[in-house]
Amino acid sequence: QVQLVESGGGAMQAGESLTASCATSTAISAVDVVGWYRQAPGAQRELIATLARGEEVNYVPSMEGRFTVSKDDDKNTMYLQRIGLKVEDTGVYLCFVIIKGAYFWGRGIQVTVSS
Repeated sequence: QVQLVESGGGAMQAGESLTASCATSTAISAVDVVGWYRQAPGAQRELIATLARGEEVNYVPSMEGRFTVSKDDDKNTMYLQRIGLKVEDTGVYLCFVIIKGAYFWGRGIQVTVSS
């Protein structure tokens, strides 16, 4: 069983920057795909970006330019960055990995942005 633990987020002000981390219990370099989702209040979960092994980050068009996804293989950790938070960025942010077709999820972190 792969475990993912997110950190970061919380109560933030508009204009601040978010850096969320997701530490994995397995070697992230061996994972097929890593990525992040966001679930805004009352909305469906929406994909932010995926990063497949050996490839560049693939952002959903509506998220490109707003978020930055990266990973550190040495630390087995992936990151999500957002510079200049807006109130509409409020939501739960979840990391996931895909290993041989199986999804593993973090519990998510709450990010609440106030004006």
